Amino acid sequence: MTTDHAIPGSHLDVLVQGRGPALLLAHGAGGGIAGNFGLVLDDLARDHTLVGPHYPGAGGSAVATGPLDLDDLADRLVRAAVAAGQHSFAVLGESLGSAVAIRIATRHPDRVRALVLTAGFATADPVLALATQLIKSLASAGQWEDVARFALLSCMSPADLAVAEPAALDEPAAQTLAAMPPGMLDHFDLVSRVDVRADLAKVSAPTLVVAPTGDRLVLPESSYRLAAGIPGAHLVELPGAAHVLNPADRATWLRHVRDFLAALPALSA
Repeated sequence: MTTDHAIPGSHLDVLVQGRGPALLLAHGAGGGIAGNFGLVLDDLARDHTLVGPHYPGAGGSAVATGPLDLDDLADRLVRAAVAAGQHSFAVLGESLGSAVAIRIATRHPDRVRALVLTAGFATADPVLALATQLIKSLASAGQWEDVARFALLSCMSPADLAVAEPAALDEPAAQTLAAMPPGMLDHFDLVSRVDVRADLAKVSAPTLVVAPTGDRLVLPESSYRLAAGIPGAHLVELPGAAHVLNPADRATWLRHVRDFLAALPALSA
């Protein structure tokens, strides 16, 4: 069963797919459910119910009328899951979605069975802070083609960059531009303000932290700090992986995530 519509209660465009224990998906800034999780949606939906809300200005969700608020965004994702009939769930957060997931876990601890945090951060490290400032400045000036090219380069691995010809980047840069949602500037404005460092010690849910070691947008050290700050968190590395996982790295990610989810206590009847 797959639906893709706005579920009453969250006022967000929400993808609901599959059947089984629920996974609430929290995507990154300037992305969406398909952009972050598209390679694994069908696989995970074989035995899980996926609830994938799009942040304001992404997917079919309306653009925000004011600055995004982390607490409000976390609550809206939870309302989307509850409206979809899922009262407890694991939360899979990517990049900005990791901070959203952590805030969900501390505001709604009785609902959160587990966390999976990929390429995440508690607050922007110096590289991400500078990248965010540049994206906001270019976007405010209407230089969206430059935003797209910068975003593409930031999300490529060092290995891919080492063999890339500049002319070969024109098409993927155009694809990046076409995929950028209307709310991208709002998303990165939130990135610049996020700080969930005080939340980490309060997370009680089992947590898997996945660190792509070739990430050039969110330093792997940000993931290491998440794992060190969350009690009992388990850290796995994806050697050489970029901020946006390619199919091979996403397949490795999926194996780790499935092993982690399979080890969670069974839901009571």
